[in-house]
Amino acid sequence: MPHIQQLSSHVADLIAAGEVVERPASVVKELVENAIDAGASAIVVEIQRGGMGLIRVTDNGCGIAPEELPTAFLRHATSKLRTAEDLAKIGTLGFRGEALAAISAVSRVDVLTRRPGDTTGSAIHGEGGHMEPVREEGAPEGTTIRVADLFYNTPARLKFMKKDSAETAAVAGLMQHLALSHPDVSFKFIKDGQESLHTPGDGKLESAVYAALGREFAKTLVPVQGRGGDIEVRGFVTAPVNGRGSRSMQVFFVNGRFIKSQLLTAALEEGYRNQLLKGRFPGCVLEVLLPVTAVDVNVHPAKTQVKFAKEHDVFDAVFHTVMDALDARGGAVTKPAPPPVRETQNPRQDFFQSMDAKTYREQGHKPIAPAPEPAVSSRPSGEKVRPAFSAQPVSPAAPVKLSWNTEWRSTAKVADSVQPIWPPRGAVKAVPASALGKAPASVTAKPAEPVVPVPEKTVKPAPAPKPFVPAIPAVPAQQTAMELPGQETVLPEAAPWRIAGEVLNTYIICEDDAETLWLIDKHAAHERMNFDRLMTSKEPPMRQTLLQPIAVESGKEDAALLLDNLELLEQFGFGCEDFGDGAILVREVPADLDAADTAATLEEFAQNLRTGRNLDEKREALLHTMACKAAIKGGWTSDPAELKILVEKVQSGEVRYCPHGRPVVVKVTKYELEKLFKRA
Repeated sequence: MPHIQQLSSHVADLIAAGEVVERPASVVKELVENAIDAGASAIVVEIQRGGMGLIRVTDNGCGIAPEELPTAFLRHATSKLRTAEDLAKIGTLGFRGEALAAISAVSRVDVLTRRPGDTTGSAIHGEGGHMEPVREEGAPEGTTIRVADLFYNTPARLKFMKKDSAETAAVAGLMQHLALSHPDVSFKFIKDGQESLHTPGDGKLESAVYAALGREFAKTLVPVQGRGGDIEVRGFVTAPVNGRGSRSMQVFFVNGRFIKSQLLTAALEEGYRNQLLKGRFPGCVLEVLLPVTAVDVNVHPAKTQVKFAKEHDVFDAVFHTVMDALDARGGAVTKPAPPPVRETQNPRQDFFQSMDAKTYREQGHKPIAPAPEPAVSSRPSGEKVRPAFSAQPVSPAAPVKLSWNTEWRSTAKVADSVQPIWPPRGAVKAVPASALGKAPASVTAKPAEPVVPVPEKTVKPAPAPKPFVPAIPAVPAQQTAMELPGQETVLPEAAPWRIAGEVLNTYIICEDDAETLWLIDKHAAHERMNFDRLMTSKEPPMRQTLLQPIAVESGKEDAALLLDNLELLEQFGFGCEDFGDGAILVREVPADLDAADTAATLEEFAQNLRTGRNLDEKREALLHTMACKAAIKGGWTSDPAELKILVEKVQSGEVRYCPHGRPVVVKVTKYELEKLFKRA
């Protein structure tokens, strides 16, 4: 049996460092919080190689006394606690007294400090937890701490560090949060010799938001402020119409401390209930102020989580403050109405015409009369000019021919006058020849199409047509067989199911010969079709070059994550480049993707890349997002031909679940339906 023995102080320090110092961003957090507690009004943070090479934090705070410098690097040495009762009323950011000891145990540290009023400064150097004697040196007022070669003596920790760009992004995100939590402090962040962040430190939160999160995000914010008892909530939230694709832009502070809280997130999103699109999340910069005795910050080594004494009161304060602010500005900005259907304009009548064979023969070689000039000026200013072609009601006698690609994506709204015509169950009656016109006997007649009127003119009569073969109308996507000489016309075998209609512009109703009802979610079905196509395709997706590049401001951390995976984005049809200051310039997008969904798609990409553990998982996550964005949306009006393809895929068993695992189809038997009506 192994013997029990006490660990050496060096090993104990390394273990403690593993709890406090996870990555370079952890070092920056501890050092900057100490500078804020020292009363600094200006803090400069410099890093090299993501912080692995160098971290330098300079402040103009109160400084450290020369005789206290060695003590500052001992474990549990702090100037902020004296008695056990002080733990119940912590009002400072740092209090444990472990930061400097943990940092010095895994790096090379140099400290240069001078207190106001002292004539000279003091300096100390340490490596691997061993500190050298204090020496006198000239120094400005305040403290400068230099941390070099992080984890040089712990290779087991060093191998788990990410790329320099990822570590830099983590430090940049941390600096944003620190700048927002203390708008009265001027922060400057320099990475690899280039300034990345500089806040004015004028005490105004809107100034810090503008400098840290960018102008575009700041323009979407709504100020909020409220109080419930001794709990005050203030800050900014995004307008409902400006919802984001992830929760990455939700920033919460409690008494000036940045935290991550599911309670505050739930309260915020509850305030947007019935005002935010599904799948979108609000952004915010919210600070909760409450007595120090009502919150416990000593529940996590990194101090990023807190515990509230009265969680229900905090939830209500955030919820009502956000909801009242949105209602005060007239509620949510309503979703803009969809644009009207773009109707085809054909001012000239000599091309792009649709006519049947009879009209073409009757017209012969007549010259095309020039189209009259539209008398726009003679119409009242408010009257709409009627286009050459407009949406016409579809009737069984003359269904409109539809052209479509298997990789369709419906985006346009069909006019209200256009109603889909579903084939009746069973045999379909033939339409009289007088309603369809005449056609050659060798060719099965096809549905008639809109005919462009032409001026009447005396022409040589066309030869008499052959006997007419009546056509059987069918679903627009269905095509009839060709009748060859000496052969009979063979019609395709009827499907064992029938599309009964569509409800809520989202669910397809289908019935089969077994008297079973099927409800199909068209968005989920199309999403699965897109995902399977992308997964099995061996060719890169087609791209579309944008006429005007789109600048996506997703935040410094998300932007660095996307730029770190540019090759992966290239494989899926995105042409992106660094636009600076946390923005990405998008020049190309996949052909299946609407350009308006570019920003939301990249936001979801960043979230997926953050949680993906390996390359295959990241690829699948990106394909999930692309398939969802390119699919038909619930609420869109779809053509009957589109719905027919979806039903075929589902009824064949090829599509059963969407990529997220949700069912695509729900089965309702005749017995279950009769039970609802008390018939069985």
